[in-house]
Amino acid sequence: MTDVTAPDLHPALLPLAFLLGTWRGEGVGGYPTMEDFRYGEEATFSHNGKPVLHYRQRTWLLDDAQTPSHAESGYFRPQPDGSLEVVLAHPTGIAEIYVGTVTGQRIELATDVVVRTASAKEVTSLTRLYGLVEGKLMYAVDMAAVGQPLQPHLSATLERHSSKE
Repeated sequence: MTDVTAPDLHPALLPLAFLLGTWRGEGVGGYPTMEDFRYGEEATFSHNGKPVLHYRQRTWLLDDAQTPSHAESGYFRPQPDGSLEVVLAHPTGIAEIYVGTVTGQRIELATDVVVRTASAKEVTSLTRLYGLVEGKLMYAVDMAAVGQPLQPHLSATLERHSSKE
């Protein structure tokens, strides 16, 4: 993705401008079907002058080996009516399409569609909540998967590492 400075930001992205940059921090995760865990994360939101944010993320376990854990990539697509569409893909064979809202520096999303390959685990729905709180990007992800109802799965606090994306 080409590095484009803020003056080249498409006007449709102004409500999402607070996300721009690279964020790093730590989070916690768990689910009834797995052990609780702590992880490190790096997430980058960038743009190329068009009305879409490119998002890429990677995590690693906070163990002695810093074992790679997860990654996802996608696009945040603000709509003329003020809603937000988000399309994410995972190397585990899952793709998610979210719809939601941006209110100030808070984003609320819920899946409209979750699809998977034959070898991917069953995930039926997710919600994501992002917010900028005292300069830190915080988020929570709830998930319904493998026969379990929608419930907390991940949460993290990230600090801005760079702002020019």
